[in-house]
Amino acid sequence: MRLKLFALLALLASLLSGCGYNQIQTTDEQINAAWSEVLNQYKRRADLIPNLVQVVQGYAAHEKEVLTRVTEARAQVAGIKATPELVNDPQAFAKFQAAQDQLSGALSRLLVVVEKYPNLKADANFRDLQAQVEGTENRIAVARNRYIKAVQEYNVTVRVFPNNLTAMLFGYKTKANFTVEDEKAISAPPAIKFDSGAKPAPAEAPKQAPDPLKQGY
Repeated sequence: MRLKLFALLALLASLLSGCGYNQIQTTDEQINAAWSEVLNQYKRRADLIPNLVQVVQGYAAHEKEVLTRVTEARAQVAGIKATPELVNDPQAFAKFQAAQDQLSGALSRLLVVVEKYPNLKADANFRDLQAQVEGTENRIAVARNRYIKAVQEYNVTVRVFPNNLTAMLFGYKTKANFTVEDEKAISAPPAIKFDSGAKPAPAEAPKQAPDPLKQGY
């Protein structure tokens, strides 16, 4: 009896393996690991922001709008519950992605504003925090790229034949992914402009003295 059971189990394992079940499991676990790293790096950035805002506020308190945007963007990110199941919900994933991208943009604007304050740039605490934030942004980009590749491999796995039949049988679906356009936007350095945007008025041409002959003198 036991031999028949073992033989049946071996046959089932062989059939599942041949239909891509094991491959689906492997690629799914790769996504989980990649997603965990993305969340870890995002959390690291979020933990740095309060101290960064506090230091900047000490030198540039009147930059209230920029500081408020960073604080509000961080609060919006914190309000989204980032769970492993988030990658299975395209709408929730898009909301999470948009919130993180908004925070990235707010941080970029904050660092641009800092350029106007030499004393702030010379502050040792600020320099340390800025280096940590920039390093974390690089880690986020790397983690997101790894996640993108992991999801691409998984999505291909569950869509090709005969794996797609196994995926439908066990309820495996394609997962949401970051877009290439977003990666390019994050990696692009912010444009720094120190002028107010107003163009200088063109110089007026010097007026010529009237010709006495034409005036009837």
